Amino acid sequence: MSPTSPKILVLFAHPAIHKSKVNRALAQEAVEINGLTFHDLYENYPDFVIDVRKEQMLLEAHDIIVFQHPFYWYSTPAIIKEWLDLVLEYGWAYGPGGEKLESKKWVHAISTGGPEKAYSKDGYNRFTIRELMAPLEQSANLCGMEFLDPFVVHQALKYQTDQDFREIRKRYRSFLEGLAGR
Repeated sequence: MSPTSPKILVLFAHPAIHKSKVNRALAQEAVEINGLTFHDLYENYPDFVIDVRKEQMLLEAHDIIVFQHPFYWYSTPAIIKEWLDLVLEYGWAYGPGGEKLESKKWVHAISTGGPEKAYSKDGYNRFTIRELMAPLEQSANLCGMEFLDPFVVHQALKYQTDQDFREIRKRYRSFLEGLAGR
């Protein structure tokens, strides 16, 4: 990324990464992108004791925040919820004086177990991914951030071959580089 490119922070959260070939492949791709900051929340906070000031400083230093995680129960893994509850403080992220995140971008890179067609009005989940992410979108809105459409890998378990993982990694790299304006 050039010095004028937006700075991207990937907040990675997978509580059982050893079980997820797809999320491991995506994480490996993100780590390889120059100028991108990759931050593994479960690795840094295995006890869920989050260093709020450190996390706020990371957010202040970046323009685009990517939450990379599996889509658990139509939401995020527990550590992201804990992170949101602690880091996005009143008076810092929202409310009077809470302008630190204004104009930054918020986006998710997620994996699902179900097929894409399951995430529609007529699918078995009855809602689109974007509709299911409404509480996260509203959190971004409250912080004055722009909520972008997510990067989604549907049916994560169907990917098994080296070629599958090359294609997923290529798609993710393209997505992240697109965020950076490359």
